[in-house]
Amino acid sequence: MKKLKTVNEFKELIAKIESKGYKKPLGFGIAKVDRGQFNDDLILQANFPVINWNENFGSASIFLEALNQSGVKVDFNGSEFVCEINKKFIKFAYNAFKPFVNEAIGEAHKNVQAINLLKWIKKDVNLRNYKIVFIFEDEAPKSVESVYLKLYALSTSKAELRSLNLNGAFGVLPNVAWSGREPIELDWLRENEIELKLLGEYPTIDSVDKFPRFLSHVIPADNTRILDSSKVRMGAQLASGTTVMPGASYINFNAGTTGAVMVEGRISSSAIVAKGSDIGGGASILGVLSGTNGNPVGIGENTLLGANSVTGIPLGDGCIIDAGVAILEGTKIAVTQKQLAKIKEVNPDFICNKSDEIQFFKGLELASLNGIHFRQNSTNGMIQAFRSQREVTLNSELH
Repeated sequence: MKKLKTVNEFKELIAKIESKGYKKPLGFGIAKVDRGQFNDDLILQANFPVINWNENFGSASIFLEALNQSGVKVDFNGSEFVCEINKKFIKFAYNAFKPFVNEAIGEAHKNVQAINLLKWIKKDVNLRNYKIVFIFEDEAPKSVESVYLKLYALSTSKAELRSLNLNGAFGVLPNVAWSGREPIELDWLRENEIELKLLGEYPTIDSVDKFPRFLSHVIPADNTRILDSSKVRMGAQLASGTTVMPGASYINFNAGTTGAVMVEGRISSSAIVAKGSDIGGGASILGVLSGTNGNPVGIGENTLLGANSVTGIPLGDGCIIDAGVAILEGTKIAVTQKQLAKIKEVNPDFICNKSDEIQFFKGLELASLNGIHFRQNSTNGMIQAFRSQREVTLNSELH
């Protein structure tokens, strides 16, 4: 195909492509992959400079037709499609994008920038390490590349937390040694251990994991702070203004914040914390595999988890769990009639017909309610719930 000259020609080409049985992808992008040092067919990680999620369908059309023109038949019946790109693919895409090449600096033209750069570097690189990835249906991922595309969608906030199917991701991703942002195949290290150590060339291994670190792939917002890169896993989502302190803090994949939050504790997988909340030092929000019976935990706005506290239930807005207190689904919690009446005032939909002076609830019965302060009686050890009288606010200078 000759280089297109006008935007109208580009639009006509898109219409022609889409008339041939085109299927819009949920997400797509071109990735540079890292292969195993011992097993060249093993993909260790995928780096996406540009990801597209429910957007840029014109670019998707061009990429799909570029594959067709380069001799690759795309299977639209599968949930995902991954293949290597070649020079014919790059040439077709570049010719199609030509009307936009001179404007490629703009935010709307990142796919054009990627193709423009590939056009120049294709002479000096092995294109086997560049792949195009399409996700057509949100099913369990089948490839390392599709897992990474979904993790990117989450970490760049293009997809909402808990919205994507990541079932089986642990089985798809290889367990690798991470030296900086470079993945190293464990079998290769074992095979070359003697030589590497005797020559003083054994790499510094930061971790051994299936997931890379968030900061190895994602540039956070200017007012988001992560003081230790090991504390946030790829696939986490950090809203602008989030601060992640060192020490006992940690944010797992498919978990994170929806606003400015202070994180000094653990946010397990599938846990979500809303703006204005403070997860105190060593506090833990349990994940779906750690005591919540598969029920994901959400923390409301302006809520405080005291140091070393634990919650295995969702909390509403304006709640407090005192330091060292654990509130789990089965935790026995005492509430006086006076405090229960005050709690009902801010939770009008909460129904309780018990008439005893002191009511006892399981933690799960108080899940997601607003304005509750959970304490432990220092005399008898009983866990009690009160209407919170404290306003939880973050230091605006820090967020």
